[in-house]
Amino acid sequence: MEHHFVLPTTAAMMRTLHAGDTVFISGPLFGIRDATQIRIFDKGIPPPADLAGHFVIHTAPNVKKLPNGRYEKICIGTTTSTRMERFSPPLISRYGVRGIIGKGGLLESSTAAMAEHGACYLSIVGGAAALETTQIEEIEEVYWEDLLPECLWKFRVRDFGPLLVSIDSHRRNLYLDVKAAARTRLDEILGK
Repeated sequence: MEHHFVLPTTAAMMRTLHAGDTVFISGPLFGIRDATQIRIFDKGIPPPADLAGHFVIHTAPNVKKLPNGRYEKICIGTTTSTRMERFSPPLISRYGVRGIIGKGGLLESSTAAMAEHGACYLSIVGGAAALETTQIEEIEEVYWEDLLPECLWKFRVRDFGPLLVSIDSHRRNLYLDVKAAARTRLDEILGK
């Protein structure tokens, strides 16, 4: 199924999504990366924006600072999520994040948090930074600029996607499905 959401969302809305569905989002979207999450979770400093009901995207964008202090988007792509696994469950449970957008998937602790709290992981095709950049209408806020480019970004997006629901709130994980199918196929090939 195809879904269109205006952010923020609720746990109930996220529970309508199933692995394999496609999603397009409009509204505020928060860019987040390793350094921001290290500050939040390892240093114990709460995020400077309310993330409840929102989606985050794993990114460290290429931008240009303008004379008026605002930022112009140059290229805003997505990075691999797996290395941020330890941050994802508390983003969901403590801060109410409903969607995490990235590449490469997340692991079991994130899958469990999504099932418990009503959240999903959404994949975007690698190499789609040019498309992503056009779907970001504006960089509205930049928090913790000292962490550039890994600060907390607030983007305004319109019809951002397509995003593939890869891990849903019902514990279905397409990454694990593909891995299991590949393992079965490999066993068949080696058995011959």
